[in-house]
Amino acid sequence: MAEIHFVVVAQLVFALLLGLIVGVEREFVGKEAGTKTYSLVTMGSALFTIISLDPNFQDASRIIAQIVTGIGFIGAGLIIYHENKVHGLTTAAGLWTMAGVGIAVGMGYYDVAIAGALLVLFVFFVLRKIRLEERIHRAAGIHDEFK
Repeated sequence: MAEIHFVVVAQLVFALLLGLIVGVEREFVGKEAGTKTYSLVTMGSALFTIISLDPNFQDASRIIAQIVTGIGFIGAGLIIYHENKVHGLTTAAGLWTMAGVGIAVGMGYYDVAIAGALLVLFVFFVLRKIRLEERIHRAAGIHDEFK
């Protein structure tokens, strides 16, 4: 029977929790990707990174590079052009960034992963609350419909 690698399991749970926290914020505002998507992207990125660090792999950077490409593919599926507006771009960018958080967890950079997740939350929550984009558009004289 294979031995259980408790450190690896803890890393996966930690990555999943960071993704879950960000996903909860996305659920509250009714976005396309929420708790399950963010949790799986972050944990999956950590999983692939952990596996890539196995000495049997010739080049870990190739697997990590494929994470970035794969998440780009998922993100592209979220982006929609409708009524002369692009929708889903921020969600796609959030997933892409959270994949980076998962990679950081997989490599053991827990402080970087926490900081990354907190910064994503800052962008999603704080910038939305202070309506930064709306203020910039008003200052620039751009007349747009705001939610």
